[in-house]
Formats: sequence, C-alpha cells, structure tokens
Amino acid sequence: MGIFLKDSVVPRSYQLAIADSALSKGNTLVVLPTGIGKTLIAFLVIGGCIGKGRTVFLAPTKPLVAQHCRSFLESTSVEEKDVALITGEISPKKRKELWERKACFSTPQTLKNDLIAGRAKPDFSLCVVDEAHRSVGNYAYTYVSEKCAQAGAKILGLTASPGGSRKRIDEIVAALGINNIEIRTSEDADVLQYIKKLDASSITVPLGKEFSKARLLLAEMLADYSESLSAYGFPVPTRSKKALVDLRLKIMRLPERSRYTALSFYSTVFNLAHMLELIETQGPATFFSYIEKMKARPDTKARHRIFSDRRFIEALEACKGAAEHPKMIKLIEVLKTKKGEKVLVFAQYRDTVQAIVNAIRQAGFTSERFVGKKEGVSSEEQRKTIERFSRGEFEVMAATSIGEEGLDIPSVDTVIFFEPIPSEIRSIQRRGRAGRLKAGSVVVLITEGTRDEAYFHSARKKEENMRRIVRKMQGGFSRSNEFASARRKQTDEKGKTSAKRTAAAPEAKKRGTHQGKLTDF
Repeated sequence: MGIFLKDSVVPRSYQLAIADSALSKGNTLVVLPTGIGKTLIAFLVIGGCIGKGRTVFLAPTKPLVAQHCRSFLESTSVEEKDVALITGEISPKKRKELWERKACFSTPQTLKNDLIAGRAKPDFSLCVVDEAHRSVGNYAYTYVSEKCAQAGAKILGLTASPGGSRKRIDEIVAALGINNIEIRTSEDADVLQYIKKLDASSITVPLGKEFSKARLLLAEMLADYSESLSAYGFPVPTRSKKALVDLRLKIMRLPERSRYTALSFYSTVFNLAHMLELIETQGPATFFSYIEKMKARPDTKARHRIFSDRRFIEALEACKGAAEHPKMIKLIEVLKTKKGEKVLVFAQYRDTVQAIVNAIRQAGFTSERFVGKKEGVSSEEQRKTIERFSRGEFEVMAATSIGEEGLDIPSVDTVIFFEPIPSEIRSIQRRGRAGRLKAGSVVVLITEGTRDEAYFHSARKKEENMRRIVRKMQGGFSRSNEFASARRKQTDEKGKTSAKRTAAAPEAKKRGTHQGKLTDF
C-alpha cells in the first residue's frame, strides 16, 4: 500500500489499520469523523485491490467526484491514462471506453444507467461508496452495490454519520452487504491526537413580543383546523413535519367522497404548521416570502380559509411591526466577536440564507450565499464561490444543506447553525466543516420555547444512539468474524488429522496395530 502512494503522502496508523481491516475482512463500513482522512483510507484500499482488476469510487455529486479524482491523481502513483472521471455529461460511447480504466470515479446514477444499458460491467475488484449513509431506499447506491457485489467486488462504505436508529443502519449494512465495521470517534486513542479542539456552544434567544403574538394566533388557527381534520379519523401530528407529510398518504386511502374535503383541510393544516415553523425559527423575510408564494398559487378552499381568517390578518400585521427575528440580531453579535475569522453560517431555507447575507452586509461584513442548483446556480458558480471563500475574498459564507457534505469547502474557524436540525446526520456534517486544520468553534442559535429546542435535543440523542449502536454492531461483527475464523481453523485441523489418518491406515494395518477409542481423543 505504501508504494502505491506518493512519498509526500504519509498515512496515519489508524488509516493503515482500517485499510488493512477492509482488505482482510471483506465488505467494510468505515465510520470516521469528518476531516480526518476517510478518503485516504479508500485510496489505500484501492491500492490493495487495483492489481486484481478495475476499481470504482462513487460519490453523490459531480463536483465531489471530480474532487476525489483530482486528489487521487495528486496522492498516488497511478498514471493519469489509467484514471477516468465519468459523468453523464460524457457521451455514452466514450463512457463505455472509460469504464475499462483501472480507477474510475463517478456518480452512482451514471454507473447505474450504464450498468442497465450494458455500457459498463459490474465486475470491479472494489467499489467505494462515499457518503454511504445515502445507501437506503431507491437511491442508486443500493442498485449499484448489489450488482457489483454479485459480480465479486469488495464494497467499502465511507461515512461520518450512518444514522441514529438501528433500523436505518441495518438498512445501510444490508444494502452494501457489510460484514465488517470500523468506527473511530474523537475519543479513540489512535485518532485523538489528530482531532482539533472544537468549542461547541448554544445560544438561546426569546422569540420577542411581535413574533410571539403571531405565533399564538397561528397556533389557534392550527388547533381549530386540526380538529376539523381529526373528524375524519386522523389525529394530526403538528409537531412533526415528517409525520405530517406521511399523514397525506393515509388520507389518500379514504373513500373518494370524503377524501377531497379531508385533503382540503390537510392543506390548510400543513400550510399553517409550516408558517409556524418559519415564525419560530426563521424570521419575517422567509415567512413573507412563503406568503407571497401562496398568493401566487391558484385559489383554493384551503388557501381561502387561511387568508380570510381574522387571526391570520392580525398575525401578518404583528410580523410587519417586527424589525427582525431575534436570532438574526444575535447572529450579528456573534460575528462581531469573530472578526478576522472565516465563518460558515448554515440555514434551512434559501430565503433565510439570502436574508442572512443581506443582514451581514448591512452590519459591515463581506458575505456571499452558497446554494444549490434549484436557485439556478451551476456547479461552476459553486466552485468559484468556494475558491473565493478559500482565498479570503469574503468573510462569511451563508449556505443551505448543499454545504453540509461533499463539496470541498475549506476548513473554517467557526460554523454557526441559524437553527438546530433534528437530523443527526446533517448535524454531524455541519459541525465537521469547522476545526479541520486548527481549533474551531460551533455555535447553535435556538429560539426559546420553540421546536428549535426539541430539534437540538433530538439530534444530540440520535448522535449518542448512533455511536452506541455502531459500536455494538462492530463488536458483533468482530465476534462473528472471530467465530468464523475459529471454525475455519478447526475445520482445517480436522482435515489435516483426517488426511494423516488416511495416509497412516495401510501402514497400521500392515503392522497390525490398533488404538483404543480413549486414545483417539
């Protein structure tokens, strides 16, 4: 493995140990904190497999695939002519040729399409699955991994956060055919010296008079219309967005006569629940932007219920009288203590990101937004924004979830969560952007007495569960492998003994000697 890497690349002991484990123990899931070298582990494993046949390194996005491909060429002795960067932008005929190279880098969607069309063969010696926590449901990773494994490929999954429930982790393990887990946390002795100190804190702010009034009015409306929807036999889970989304599927099973009225009330409830979330956690800019989008939609009974309700009109007036969400004010205060630092601010909604950029600029800071393609931003524009941020051309970058994983965002001094998120996976990804090269800090802004508090504690609990579950599974795999090894050794020894007996039998018969049964053991 060492010869495979360039002299300037020196792997750490835990990277060598994990790579050796993956090479010797089969399909492996590597769970490692962000920023301490999962990719180099993959390169080491590629080095151990590339002599046996073609290898493929998969990542969720084209920019990330390109980043890994560049890093591979910079870190290893593999010649460029033997390496291929394969995306859907390349013609099908050319892709078919590229899949024959020793080291292929691609998105799972491209490989899936080419496997189905027969342009690529799944008989790789190794398939690396980056951001392996995506290997659930119908995501392309599940199809590609299955086909590659069936053709004899070793699977290597990489992630900082597989998930906080045993069900989800089991699904990933099953999808990738994992029989070996390697996990390290910031507390493990072999990685501790490489972990930079991360000062994590949370700041709780009161919602404020105007927003509290609007919240109360919208909550009353939500309670009333939820009661109307409950009459159709469905308790309404207004505090869980996912459960509320799932409720619609249940309503669709109703008889047609009842379904449409129930769906109308559901639409009213869903819109009110979303407005409440925006009031509590985002601020007026995002709230009013959502109202304008609702006005642009075709008129429906659901929309009419909301817009004609006296309480909604009063809630709008209350929000118009508010200067800014208290979290935005606190954000500016925090930034003033971070002068000279490189800061990354995460927010859930694109409208909030733009509002943050506007507020930061007004406060005298230089700032740019970093959003995805839904806002019409190309991969090239994203790359240029990251490069400018890396060069220090602006101080604060405000990003949506596009900045959480994958793209090569440079290490920052401080990461600020404009709101907590209930997903432990996304929470870990966000935090991992700070403290890669030196000590950093993470600040989470929380609105007092709102779902912010519930989301904050939910993510922390899920993270704790994740570590506990994966550690337990790792131990289970280890014992299983030891048992299998012992059984193989026992079988081999029995085979050798049997062979010796068979060879000695004629001689024993010739001498006329026989052993008693006790001495046979």
